[in-house]
Amino acid sequence: MGANGRTELPRLGAKVRSLRRREGLSQAALAERLAISASYLNLIENNRRPLPAPLLIRLAQSFGVELGSFANDDEGRSVAGLLEVFADPLFEEIDIVSQEVRELAQASPAMARAVLKLYRAYEGARATSDELSSRVYRGEGAGGAVEHLGNLPSEEVADFIQRQNNHFPALEAGAEELWRKAKLDHDDLFSGLVRHLERTHKVTVRIARSERDTLRRYDPDKRILTLSELLPTRSRKVQLAHQLCMLSLRPVLDRLVADERLTSEGSRRLARIALANYFAGAVLMPYDSFLQAAREQRYDVDIIGRRFGVGFEQVCHRICTLQRPGAQGIPFHMIRIDLAGNISKRFSASGIQFARFAGACPRWNIFQAFPTPGLIRLQLSRMPDGAIYFCLARTVQQDSQGFHEMPRVHAIGLGCRVEHAQQLVYADGLDLKKLDAAVPVGVTCRLCDRTDCEQRAFPSLRSPLQLDENVRGVSLYAPPRSSADESLSLTTRSKR
Repeated sequence: MGANGRTELPRLGAKVRSLRRREGLSQAALAERLAISASYLNLIENNRRPLPAPLLIRLAQSFGVELGSFANDDEGRSVAGLLEVFADPLFEEIDIVSQEVRELAQASPAMARAVLKLYRAYEGARATSDELSSRVYRGEGAGGAVEHLGNLPSEEVADFIQRQNNHFPALEAGAEELWRKAKLDHDDLFSGLVRHLERTHKVTVRIARSERDTLRRYDPDKRILTLSELLPTRSRKVQLAHQLCMLSLRPVLDRLVADERLTSEGSRRLARIALANYFAGAVLMPYDSFLQAAREQRYDVDIIGRRFGVGFEQVCHRICTLQRPGAQGIPFHMIRIDLAGNISKRFSASGIQFARFAGACPRWNIFQAFPTPGLIRLQLSRMPDGAIYFCLARTVQQDSQGFHEMPRVHAIGLGCRVEHAQQLVYADGLDLKKLDAAVPVGVTCRLCDRTDCEQRAFPSLRSPLQLDENVRGVSLYAPPRSSADESLSLTTRSKR
């Protein structure tokens, strides 16, 4: 909202300029096409004038693009990523302000992506250097460490899924077609998938008692799909649907992963696997019936999981894919971390920003889930930009691989903006109008300016490091309070 109480119109100058240059048009030529003056177009491209809705529609029609292409989600993610990059101690001596970062992302989106790509390569090289040093120290050879230089495929795939808003209509359509062709029955889904593999693809499914380290193995020559006995029934159904996707929708997968930002064959293979898993989720939890169940049960993850015969994490994944135009669910975010704080999955439709190159904020309720395994932890989280999110977190444990194997435990975080929280069963009994109790949460320590945080592990980029050898604050990096401040505090308390 603007100062006058009216909604601000979007300023999308960089996007307009990028589209114009892509078409090889001068400002005068585009202005004539849009029936506006060249000077007015110049003001729009330099973000000195907003882009009115009628003009936005004419632009979309002129360039033959969807209105959604003007959305600023990519720009917001680029800004967040760049801020995290420049928070690296490497740039500590360079005075970079956030406005300059925003201007870079707005004026040159391609340059912003290049900086992020370069930093990922730098991070990869630094990690490889550490690994090489460790191997040399232990007297080992370099091995294949140098192969890890460059972008991490997992990061590229995570960004790929985020750009698609975690919704793939072609895979949804493929899953619905599979239900029709195979005449699947929810109560006998496993047998139905096995029969369809045998009838349509001549693939034999076997359950192996000897497979311990490999949960699924497909032999394309013998056309045998082997599943480990260690897989529970719900996971076996996932692997069957995954294999069906690989066999029947390969052209669709290849088209989807033909994305220029997936820069290696490793990234494209990982993307295919992620997409096949998405397809499997769509098969086990068909879109329309799942959305209906989510609304009826007010997103009660456990009840929905029992209805569709899937686990907590699978339901959370599927909830985040409900982005079909005209039949959308609540825009959620989801994150998965391990005990060491490593983020292995992340997606945000809610607008929340996740750390890309560092650990998450320890004040987030997702870390409180580990001491209370299996219990739902709730939190109103206030981010540095003032936005408040309703977040829930719970641990999930992988199925046991045997007595001598340590089970893998992750924490799953799921959340949405607080204005959607009343639609969730988890908000029952909470006063969502009293937001003063929201817990201040940051993206990373280096980007958070809350200097009084007792959990701070690094100094804030936005606050110069102030250390007093004679005073210890709530954390090492919290600016010490002066004796005058302390005296004032004591006086205030005595008056009360």
